[in-house]
Amino acid sequence: MGSSVHPNGRENLLHEDQIIVSKTDLQGRITYANRTFLEISGYTEAEILGAPHNIIRHPEMPRCIFKYLWDTIRQGDEVFAYVVNLAKNGNHYWVLAHVTPSYDRSGELTGFHSNRRSPNRNVLPRIQELYRRLLHTESRESNPREAAHASYRELLEILKHAGQSYDEFIWNLIDDRRAA
Repeated sequence: MGSSVHPNGRENLLHEDQIIVSKTDLQGRITYANRTFLEISGYTEAEILGAPHNIIRHPEMPRCIFKYLWDTIRQGDEVFAYVVNLAKNGNHYWVLAHVTPSYDRSGELTGFHSNRRSPNRNVLPRIQELYRRLLHTESRESNPREAAHASYRELLEILKHAGQSYDEFIWNLIDDRRAA
């Protein structure tokens, strides 16, 4: 986790009309955070700018999801992911994140842009079940890097068994959101 904040079990709800926006440099340090980000996370702009984005990483968020996210956006592709974040006061908040690479005018990768919206509450139990399974796999490894690789292999196996790619899995959940 990026900080010494400990989860307290209370949830901050992101409203459907709110969007959290942040930008990072290539190393994942926050270069921009909108007012909604600051309000829900409880950090001030001075505390958040220049901080690693994992300052809001919740310990119940599997490392492999971030491995997938970073691998994908560094290749120049966008990612959608359900994420539970940790606010400065120990509260948590769920989001549906859309993360994209950012480029300068010459086409050079300069950082990353993330928009986060309120997730469909009806699909969170499926996400939480998946994340618990991945965290269990991670807990069997003492090295964080090995934990991420082990749970990533587990995630790929789960997706293979379901006959879906990660994107298909997420898009099916998003489609479930439209139907709800």
